[in-house]
Amino acid sequence: MRRELVCLRPSVPAALQVRQTPLPEPGHGEVRVRVQATSVNPIDARRASGYGQRLLSLKGAGRFPLVLGNDLVGHVQALGAGATGFAVGERVFGLVGTGRRGGAHASHVVVPEAWLRPAPAGMAAAALAVLPYAFTTMWQAVRAAGLHPGNAAGRKVLVLGAAGALGRLSLQLLSSWGCSVTAVASAGSAAECQALGASMALERGPAVLGQLPDDFDVALNFASWDEDIALASRLGTTALGQATTVHPLLGHFDRLGWLKGALACQHDKQQVQAVVRQRCPTARYAWTIFKPDAQALDELATRVAATRISLPVGLCTGLEQADSAFAHVAAGRPGRAVLIP
Repeated sequence: MRRELVCLRPSVPAALQVRQTPLPEPGHGEVRVRVQATSVNPIDARRASGYGQRLLSLKGAGRFPLVLGNDLVGHVQALGAGATGFAVGERVFGLVGTGRRGGAHASHVVVPEAWLRPAPAGMAAAALAVLPYAFTTMWQAVRAAGLHPGNAAGRKVLVLGAAGALGRLSLQLLSSWGCSVTAVASAGSAAECQALGASMALERGPAVLGQLPDDFDVALNFASWDEDIALASRLGTTALGQATTVHPLLGHFDRLGWLKGALACQHDKQQVQAVVRQRCPTARYAWTIFKPDAQALDELATRVAATRISLPVGLCTGLEQADSAFAHVAAGRPGRAVLIP
C-alpha cells in the first residue's frame, strides 16, 4: 500500500491527514519510486492555504484534497514499459511535476524517468531531497535572465534574497561560473553569503538597493515583488536581463479572477519591463514559473556528485508529524524541512 500525506482543504495551519491507497502503477516511460525523503518547500505551505488554486486548476492541481510536494529521493521499485534508464533497486533523486496526479509527499511515487537522476553514493537522503525543486527554479531564473556558462565569466550579478534557498544556490552556481555576485540578504547573513561565493554582501534595508551602482549585467529577485522596480534600476546599459521568482501571477488570479487577474499581471509585468528596457533596450525580463527541466537536473546531478552544492536542513520528520514541517516552513525558520515517509 501507498501512504500519502493529503492536504484536505485550504487552511492555515495546513489541514493534513495520512491516508493509505493502492500502489500506483508506472505507465510508459515511468518508474515507481519508493520514497526515502521529500521536502516541504515554501510553495507547498502556501498552496496548503489555497494559494494559486485558480490558475493551478488548469493543470489539475488546484482541487482539494491534494497531495503536495515536488522533490524526492528514493529507490526504483518498478519500471513501466519503455523505461530503460534505471534498474530496479537503483537509488535516484529528482522531481514530480505539478499536476493532477499529485505530488511527492508519499511513500511511493510514479515519475517519468526523464525527471530522475542517479543519486550519489553516501549522500544523505535529506540533504539531497531539499535540492531539486529549489535548484531547478533558480536555474530557470538564471537562464531566463540571459546568463549561462558560456557568457557568465566576469559578469556582475545582483541577487536579492541571497540568504534563502534559491539565493544560496545561485551564489554557489554563479561564483563557480566566474561571476562577480553582489548579495542582498537578511540581517546577520552577510558573512555566510560571502562564504557561499558572493563578492560583496549587504543586509536588506529600505535604501540599500538605491545605494548600489547601476551597472549590473543581471538582476535576480528571490525575495520581494515590491522591490522589483528598484532592482531593475540597478541594471547597466549593456545588461543581459532580470528575472523574478516572487511575481504576483498566482495571487492576482486568486484575488481578481480570470480577466482582471490577467490584466493586473500584464500591467505589473509591463511596468517593470519598461524600467528594464530603459536601462538596456535589449535586456530580458522574465517571471519564472517552476517546471521540471532536464538541463537543470543534469547540472544538479553533476554538482551533487562532486559535492559542490548544498542547502542546510533544519527539520526532518515523518508523515504523521508533517504539521510541524509545514509550520517550520510557513514561519520561515532556518533550514529546509524534510519528510521521511
